[in-house]
Amino acid sequence: MITGILKRKGICLALVFMVVFTGCAGGAGRQSADAERGETEGISSGAGEILQETGESLQPEEGRAPEPEITEADWSEYFDGLHGTAVLYHAEDGRFQIYNREQAVTQTSPCSTFKIISSMVALESGIIQPEDSTCAWSGEVFWNEKWNQDIDFRQAFRESCVWYFRKVIDTIGQEPMQEALKKLSYGNCDISDWEGRRNTNNSNRALTGFWIESSLKISPKEQTEVMERIFGENAVCSEKTQKELRTVMQVTGEEALESRPEISLYGKTGMGKVQGAVVDAWFTGFAEKKAASGAKNGTETVYFCVHLGRNDGRDVSSTLAKKIAIQIVLEDGF
Repeated sequence: MITGILKRKGICLALVFMVVFTGCAGGAGRQSADAERGETEGISSGAGEILQETGESLQPEEGRAPEPEITEADWSEYFDGLHGTAVLYHAEDGRFQIYNREQAVTQTSPCSTFKIISSMVALESGIIQPEDSTCAWSGEVFWNEKWNQDIDFRQAFRESCVWYFRKVIDTIGQEPMQEALKKLSYGNCDISDWEGRRNTNNSNRALTGFWIESSLKISPKEQTEVMERIFGENAVCSEKTQKELRTVMQVTGEEALESRPEISLYGKTGMGKVQGAVVDAWFTGFAEKKAASGAKNGTETVYFCVHLGRNDGRDVSSTLAKKIAIQIVLEDGF
């Protein structure tokens, strides 16, 4: 079951952030009803305040690093006429490569890419212990057959099991989640529609929430910045959490990657529909390239995001977004 480390009610766990990020872009949406709280089988309740400011505050205006350089990239060949965008963020060099800048800075629903964030918060707070994280299936039959079983964290992440993460997020709770998003500067940070009532494509509470075509929104460019805050030099979470996230996010079995063994790629897909039409198809994450033997720096890292918007009459999916992202990373990422 999802962690047994919280043995007594009232215990508060602190998620220690090494660097403090504050502020959210965009306005808040309308308020929704408070989510039902309580203990869920397999998930420890009482997460309490999971964030604790321990790092130094942001530098004053005159001490801040210069704004990153932004270069317009022509990756139209990979999109084949599709309405979409791609972002590569080279944090060490302070530069972005962006295709379709307007869409790259437009906030939209993160859908299942948000599982990276909910996993990070749950791992840091101890709500999820990967080796003891199985949650019992309710018996409700879902459209994805792989969700119709008892499932643990790693399998739930890889199969993008919404009901599992709905339980995890409810256990984290609204206030701790809000604080985490503010510290990450995660898009508009709007979790007001906690239960996902604005999601017109799905009314089953087990399969919806604020992160699925609802109040929470983030831009593709912001996605890459958040990835750097989680996995970069000044990561906001522990090495242990990063290691577990790498385990579930690593991409395997892709022929294009097999021909480039020096590159490891990590990411998460996400897809959302409105009135039956795909309006958001994502793949976001990061890639690492091992430097040649004898090189001064051991690893190069690039953070990436590909997003496909509504494309009526075209076959659009997160799988396609993933394919495009891999092509771009291998071609221009390093």
